[in-house]
Amino acid sequence: MKNVLSIDPSPYLQQHKDNPVHWQTWSKETLELAKKEDKPILLSIGYASCHWCHVMAHESFEDKETADVMNKYFINIKVDREERPDIDFIFQSSYQLFNQTGGGWPLTMFLDKNGVPFMGGTYFPKVEKHGLPSFKTILVKVFESYSEQKNKIINQSLLIKKSLELKKNSVINQELEPILNEIVINLDPIKGGFPGSPKFPLFNIFDTLIYFYNKTKNKKYFDPVELILNQLCSQGIYDHVEGGISRYTVDESWLVPHFEKMLYDNTQFILLLSKYLKIKSSNYFEHKIKQTIDYLNINFKNKKSNLLGSAYDADSDGEEGKYYVYTYEEINHIKEIKKYFDVKPDGNWEKKIILRELKLPPDHVIEELLKIRKKRKKPFFDSKTQLDLNSIWISSLISAHKVLPKEGYLKLAESYLENIDSRFGDKNLFHSFSRNLVFIEDYAYFIQSLIDLGDETMNIKYKIRAKELCYETIDKFYKKEKNIFQKNQIESNDLFTDPIDISDHTISNGNSIMLLNFTRLGLMEESKKLSGSLNGYLNIYKNHMVSSIKSIDFFNEILSGKNCNEQGCKI
Repeated sequence: MKNVLSIDPSPYLQQHKDNPVHWQTWSKETLELAKKEDKPILLSIGYASCHWCHVMAHESFEDKETADVMNKYFINIKVDREERPDIDFIFQSSYQLFNQTGGGWPLTMFLDKNGVPFMGGTYFPKVEKHGLPSFKTILVKVFESYSEQKNKIINQSLLIKKSLELKKNSVINQELEPILNEIVINLDPIKGGFPGSPKFPLFNIFDTLIYFYNKTKNKKYFDPVELILNQLCSQGIYDHVEGGISRYTVDESWLVPHFEKMLYDNTQFILLLSKYLKIKSSNYFEHKIKQTIDYLNINFKNKKSNLLGSAYDADSDGEEGKYYVYTYEEINHIKEIKKYFDVKPDGNWEKKIILRELKLPPDHVIEELLKIRKKRKKPFFDSKTQLDLNSIWISSLISAHKVLPKEGYLKLAESYLENIDSRFGDKNLFHSFSRNLVFIEDYAYFIQSLIDLGDETMNIKYKIRAKELCYETIDKFYKKEKNIFQKNQIESNDLFTDPIDISDHTISNGNSIMLLNFTRLGLMEESKKLSGSLNGYLNIYKNHMVSSIKSIDFFNEILSGKNCNEQGCKI
């Protein structure tokens, strides 16, 4: 057996092609190999811009001794979570079941020979530290436990499947605002988002809040949106030199980012800013939209497909944030810089300066800062194009066009749709690299972008195509006995259980978006079934289903004859 990752186009898997670990890709052939050799599986899930994935790779996967232990005892499978979100979803859920805590990346799961998990963790260090055992110790102990209790572990697979099944009650309709109000009460009224650290933007929550403000005009829904946008635009999470936001901050003041930049965050950032600007004008926010759109359109472009790639790494030259931060000596000479940024000799992070904006700077200040930055090595760019994320990009451009109609964003959105058709084809949609893989979010967000284009251009061809794709989505993903969409295609599911996902993650859930799509296209019978199903899950999983609160309410309002669009209802 050998490492086979060199044949996979995923940038993340390519990073591991020279590891001494005999990495395999997830496939039916690999799963059959585990059965044939009667070996447990070590499943490692990560992504190209993941800092701790890189740390574990350098410490353990590049280490010959550790690799020898892995190769001796396990069939080792490496997965790009952005290529296979269905695998990531199921095994993150399994991790949470076993450990009763949230997961993360790298995800390190141990599976029996049938591909059913029996234990797992996230990052393990090469040597024992921070209260964590060494990875080699874990490997040996897991193998020994598996060997001694193999039949017991394999026989518990039905219990694990049952435990992962989503619970549902018989409620088909309920008051939605009280659920949302529980979330509002728990938001940080001073710094925005949820209290404490780390701080994530969680755009699906704020998108739902702005929808309910448009419906009710109650400022308790609007104020948290205004607060978080001010924080995101002025603090260190925003790149004031080139544009765009980082994934999250490690502190509670939005100052110190984990410096990776993700396409999904920045497109949703544009959407939220645009929806805010439809309510309240702001030259400051307009500037941030323009800068972020320009940044994505130039720096995230995959030159082969003319679509956008996925992410920029946090590290360059092995150092987190090196590309983005400055020393006092580097920037103190820039005229009036202290008027616009918080610049002090001791810095604000590890004796360096993360730019925090005091006032919108003039062009000459940004040009000087950019001149310094251009001398540095840029972080690694994961150029992988994903259909769902590029579809959100199109919707964000259309939303920005509504408030900035002279910027050419509608024309740009249409050009990206043409690029999607060129890359993914107008039939047999697929997610990223493999033409055999497509997920509910790909269909949901692509349909949404078509509806958005149809509404804005008044060209009926977009909605005709959107409706056709809705029926195709039902054929490929809809579990009729549960009235819910499965994450992957039902006919080609290669996991030990059905990946039915109703939770919001980095983007809003595919079922939630499909309910909006059905309702906007007038497919009311389909909407009614899906809305009833989501209502059944909502009482149990309400904290994870915030976007569904908006989608269910939108359907209810349309059903009752209200004058609504996807941003809110006029009552």
